Amino acid sequence: MSLNDKLKDLRKNGINEAKRAERLQELNDLRVNLLGKKGPITKALRGMKDVPAEERPEIGTLANNVKKDIQLAIEEKMDELNQQMITKKLEDERIDVTLPAQSRTIGTRHILKQTIEDIEEFFIGLGYQVDAGHEVEEDHYNFERLNIPKDHPARDMQDTFYLTDELLMRTQTSAQEGRDMESHDFSKGPLKVVSPGVVYRRDDDDATHSHQFHQIEGLVVDKNVSMADLKGTLEALCRHVFGPNREIRFRPSYFPFTEPSVEVDVSCFNCNGEGCRICKYTGWIEVLGAGLTHPNVLEMSGIDSTVYSGMAFGLGPERFAMLKYGITDIRDFYLNDVRFLEQFKGVN
Repeated sequence: MSLNDKLKDLRKNGINEAKRAERLQELNDLRVNLLGKKGPITKALRGMKDVPAEERPEIGTLANNVKKDIQLAIEEKMDELNQQMITKKLEDERIDVTLPAQSRTIGTRHILKQTIEDIEEFFIGLGYQVDAGHEVEEDHYNFERLNIPKDHPARDMQDTFYLTDELLMRTQTSAQEGRDMESHDFSKGPLKVVSPGVVYRRDDDDATHSHQFHQIEGLVVDKNVSMADLKGTLEALCRHVFGPNREIRFRPSYFPFTEPSVEVDVSCFNCNGEGCRICKYTGWIEVLGAGLTHPNVLEMSGIDSTVYSGMAFGLGPERFAMLKYGITDIRDFYLNDVRFLEQFKGVN
């Protein structure tokens, strides 16, 4: 067989073997065996010495073309096998989008947070500012600036956690009143502020008491502030929280920093005032304390009590939430029991 025929035969066999290959390794072995230095093409070219000189260029060109054709056949087959592998992998890893997705539990804001934000938004709508104040407070602002000197018996009801003789965990958000009054510029208008936050008292935890809880203090200082302003504001608040048909009533009470002072009751939203277990068959539910700001409190902040007057009120978000949603144990707010918390998704 002539060298020309050997080369053509090698090309035909090489291309056929490449097409029959089923694995990439077979193609790699074929490339080494056919096109390597020890392969049959190289061996066949050693017979070039026996070829007439005028035929050698043609044989050389043929040999190069044979190598190129076999290399091309191997590469095409490699591309085909690689594509088959990719297709199989995609099929094996295919996601069936028709299957139902795994459900994800979506959380919600804590019911106390919802209650506080709802009350804040109500007062912001009335032109109030929100000032949360400090949980670590000075005795001076927590008691003395609220007309409660060091020997006042009202301190016994607000026994708290002292850090030093003059620093304590605040017992009431009313402590922010003194700071707000002394920093406010009354030439720019009245002071209207609510102070939400956590307060602390030395108390035994049970279904209705906690050593820490939330308060929202409200304060307005302006000229000619009256009990009518106080009643109108609190009546609007109670109707916003408990329903549009609620009525409120004032009962005389005592707080050192207001004069006169009142306890505020709202008509029972469960029985509409007819009497039930929730209102203890009185038709009314006590919800907060309030009053007109004591002249001493104004004067200690450098405000002339003969020109300005004020009103103040304090409410407990826990109490509001317990009454509104029928919660019987204040400790449920703090146990982080998801079964309890998920009942209040988007209630406000």
